[in-house]
Amino acid sequence: MAHLPQMKIPATYMRGGTSKGVFFSLTDLPAAAQVAGAARDAILLRVIGSPDPYGKHTDGMGGATSSTSKTVILSKSTQADHDVDYLFGQVSIDKPFVDWSGNCGNLTAAVGSFAISNGLIDPSRVPENGTAIVRIWQANIHKTIIAHVPITNGEVQETGDFELDGVTFPAAEVKVEFLDPADGDGAMFPTGNVVDELDVPGVGTFKATMINAGIPTIFINAADIQYQGTELQDDINNDDKALAMFETIRAYGAVKMGLIKHIDEAVARQHTPKVAFVAPAANYISSSGKAVNTDDIDLVVRALSMGKLHHAMMGTAAVAIGTAAAIPGTLVNLAAGGGELSAVRFGHPSGTLRVGAQAALVQGQWQVKKAIMSRSARVLMEGKVSIPQ
Repeated sequence: MAHLPQMKIPATYMRGGTSKGVFFSLTDLPAAAQVAGAARDAILLRVIGSPDPYGKHTDGMGGATSSTSKTVILSKSTQADHDVDYLFGQVSIDKPFVDWSGNCGNLTAAVGSFAISNGLIDPSRVPENGTAIVRIWQANIHKTIIAHVPITNGEVQETGDFELDGVTFPAAEVKVEFLDPADGDGAMFPTGNVVDELDVPGVGTFKATMINAGIPTIFINAADIQYQGTELQDDINNDDKALAMFETIRAYGAVKMGLIKHIDEAVARQHTPKVAFVAPAANYISSSGKAVNTDDIDLVVRALSMGKLHHAMMGTAAVAIGTAAAIPGTLVNLAAGGGELSAVRFGHPSGTLRVGAQAALVQGQWQVKKAIMSRSARVLMEGKVSIPQ
């Protein structure tokens, strides 16, 4: 039997925030993969190395975590007053599917850089020195994101001294604005309430804030599930019973949020919603050994992504945290001390992160104009990725 040579596709391996993934220009993909469908998914699965029953991604570019099993497809924007269309695919590690239901906030920090370096941005919008304002259309969730990309001598500046907890080395700061991040017409609470009672058979009934801002997220109080909110990855990810509990909470929360009709559908929608637990500020030692003190933060938050506790914080979940903190009465707001808050610094497993949001009550519904945070991004490798045909 004759075996065909490998297919080679131009690609760039990039870190954005605390995530990394494989970036493609849409027109560089094979024709069949330039449109949504099975051909595109099959290529992205093979690039990442999924499905991998060993859970290691040895035969692909993935890193076998939710933060590193990611793909991005970029193209010149089809939307008025935007520069680039950004499509994100979260590749399952051990199952043969790509989840297109949400955005990756962390990788958003790298979108502007890639777009500029790969000729997707009108050169007139890129200064010789200063900051390029890249208007991103997030195609998964149909939202606008603005990236402030530093430029030096006409090229993207990637090096710098901005430190981001959860990332080993400093780099140039990229400010990211998520405009009107709530779902639909700006209504953020699918149930109409800032706090609900979430009944989870076999687990319990919890107070929950279910919000759709940045990414659909279910917030619960750490104390209600016998946690402190200061746990690190090993405390959760090595506990199969705990992971099963969180997945059950996620499934029932997804039904209550109207994202799925039956809990059985949650397994095919791993990327959304997220589950997070919150608690008032507390002292703890982060995963890097750095001490986080109550004076440094407003609250502590732990979030799960793709069935595991995240090593830091998802960018989209940070948007949800900042938005929920700005709205009086949510569990996030109460954990941060309550009242009107325009920004919070929260503790996560790797350290701390500050996020701001502008919220307003409009005709009885809470709306948010934008959420803002700082990230960094850089190219790790560029060239071509090879996969069997």
